[in-house]
Amino acid sequence: MKTTLRTDITVANICNGFVYNQLEGKGLFGLGGKLTIQPEYQRNYLYADGGGKKEAAVIESLLKGYPLGLIYFNKVAEDKFEVLDGQQRITSIGRFVANKFAIMDSGNPKYFDSLPVDQQAKIRDSELLIYECEGTETEIKQWFQTINIAGVPLNEQELLNAIYSGPFVTLAKAEFSNSQNANIRKWSTYIKGSANRQDFLERALDWVSKRDIGGYLSGHRTKGNINELRTYFNSVLDWVSSVFRDIEKEMQGLEWGRLYELYHSKSYDPAKVSIEIKRLYGDPYVKNHRGVFEYILGGLQDSKLLDVRVFDDATKKSVYAKQTTAAEAKSKSNCPLCAIGHAVNKSKIWKLAEMDADHISAWSKGGESSAENCQMLCITHNRAKGNR
Repeated sequence: MKTTLRTDITVANICNGFVYNQLEGKGLFGLGGKLTIQPEYQRNYLYADGGGKKEAAVIESLLKGYPLGLIYFNKVAEDKFEVLDGQQRITSIGRFVANKFAIMDSGNPKYFDSLPVDQQAKIRDSELLIYECEGTETEIKQWFQTINIAGVPLNEQELLNAIYSGPFVTLAKAEFSNSQNANIRKWSTYIKGSANRQDFLERALDWVSKRDIGGYLSGHRTKGNINELRTYFNSVLDWVSSVFRDIEKEMQGLEWGRLYELYHSKSYDPAKVSIEIKRLYGDPYVKNHRGVFEYILGGLQDSKLLDVRVFDDATKKSVYAKQTTAAEAKSKSNCPLCAIGHAVNKSKIWKLAEMDADHISAWSKGGESSAENCQMLCITHNRAKGNR
């Protein structure tokens, strides 16, 4: 790959013809239309997040004469470039010069047009250090993956977007990576993350590809529609919202794609599901509310999902002492199941460390985690016992 250092390009040059798409949240063009600021392999604009501290820092650096670091352009044709690295900084500069945000000066917000003339000139005349890169698509994208020079590192989905950029990724990002999409509020009920960091796109791809996102993007790279992706994503969320009428914060970030695969062919009564959710949320012995939804979908069978509160040490010691005293008086094992068996352990007295606490009446059948409902069993019998 060939690289050429350019020191003749100023902020004024970059901002000539600068276009920022507010709806999509990205810089589009600059350098008099010669520069594509956010090619499809680039991430969304992030420096406005978190109150805009990062984009303000870029402008303050220019005003103080600090270097902004190297910027890389990919030369795609004669006098045609795209930003390989530095789009966050360039978009910050363009947005400020276009009066899209203000910086604070002595407690007062200042837009570009309200700065003193000398400060405006200092920004416009600032020279940038830019490397022009020329190479094959493979070379450029490999380089892009390795040059996380500054700022927020690329996450896995952003890298995949870069590797498999094309019509399909462009359409998918327009749908799932658009922070202005009216569906984001609904999606956020079930999916944790943000559109800008590709979290909704990643989940949609993960679900439809059965956890093989790279393979799916490779096979769909040149496809001109995202119908399958959109349909499958909506099918998962429509199924979840139809089964679970109650919206709980613990629903966010669950493996809904996996649960859809396992259970969407089964029928559920939403009214009964709602009653069960309220019962489990109100049960003081249920410690893991995030497991409630899969527990219900699975027919109330796997109580390990709920992390049911176990007996405390004081209860176990008390029950152990009581069982052991009674067993020794009868010359039987202090494990009730060993005592009624026919093995050599029929009269064995187990140590406390060799036993586990067990619900006499199973928790799933309404049994409490109390001393009255506790029995000590040898580890072998306790682990073999069903209906925990």
